[in-house]
Amino acid sequence: MACRFSLLFLTVLVTAASSWRVAVDAAIVDGLQVGFYDRTCPDAESTVRDIVRTDLTNDPTLAAGIIRIFFHDCFVKGCDASILLDDTTTPGEETEKDSSANGFTLNGLGTIDTAKSTIESLCPRTVSCADIIAFAAREAAIAAGHPGYAVAAGRRDGRASLKSNVPGNLPGPSSTVADLTRVFVAKGMSEEDMVVLSGAHSIGGAHCTMFSNRLYNFSDGEDIDPTMNPVYAGQLRKVCPAPGHTSNDPENQPKVAFDARTEQRLDSSYYKELLAGRGLLSSDDALVEDPATRPLVEQLARNEFLFHRKFAEAMQKLGTVDVLVGEGQGEIRLKCSAVNSPGEVVTPTIPTLSF
Repeated sequence: MACRFSLLFLTVLVTAASSWRVAVDAAIVDGLQVGFYDRTCPDAESTVRDIVRTDLTNDPTLAAGIIRIFFHDCFVKGCDASILLDDTTTPGEETEKDSSANGFTLNGLGTIDTAKSTIESLCPRTVSCADIIAFAAREAAIAAGHPGYAVAAGRRDGRASLKSNVPGNLPGPSSTVADLTRVFVAKGMSEEDMVVLSGAHSIGGAHCTMFSNRLYNFSDGEDIDPTMNPVYAGQLRKVCPAPGHTSNDPENQPKVAFDARTEQRLDSSYYKELLAGRGLLSSDDALVEDPATRPLVEQLARNEFLFHRKFAEAMQKLGTVDVLVGEGQGEIRLKCSAVNSPGEVVTPTIPTLSF
């Protein structure tokens, strides 16, 4: 499980369609290392990069989905790729994929699978699915406009995935700041990390069922949530009919962008939208309504460079949550959706170096 922490200064010089340069201090778990696969699979990170870029060219919405997979994986049993498993060894149990917090909303699984199968053909039995998720999340952020950051690797894959582990470990659409902070602190992260990672809502969206309670019969005295910009609420009501006038199946309901201004750009516009009363979820709006978090929202809204730097730091920190590192911890799966067969020993293939 997670080992003791040590400080590792990561200087990241990345150009992603801009000349931004980001320097990041991050606490990295012992056993994780930037350039972990430099000798054993030197093309691992570039392979993930190329596959993510290709898939996002065809479907830019995958960026939000891949980052979300990373977050949902790490906050349930740690960053161990348990979210990718199709089956559980516990009779009668369903997996994390089957949770209502995941299910049909998991977007980007195919990209992870393609990256894994491609890397297996290059470096068999070497690169974990957990690390591939972390690499893919970084590449998705870059494709959406973030300047980039280093990813320390060396995670190993878990052998279990249970739907019952999901409740209480992921924020909900109606969470208060206190609720959100509690979930993050339980994972060794801070309230600031929570506000910054909420900025991932600069891309992606939510189905009507996640916020329609704010649009209809909000309270005894208010039909619409009074903290919501009334013009914005009116626009949303045109997209999301009142309950009973549309399908009860969330999968068949319309999906609305979190940030209508720059819905495919990972930028600080999300925070500007919050300040204008255009936060989509109650949990989004809570960040600006709560005096504990509003000052940071205002700061991030004014300073996009600061948002990018803090987002990089928070993503690096997220990638250290309850990781499995070292021999005897977890495994290197041959296929991301299934644990290795009983008794199957996976020994990484290390290329011969010539001098």
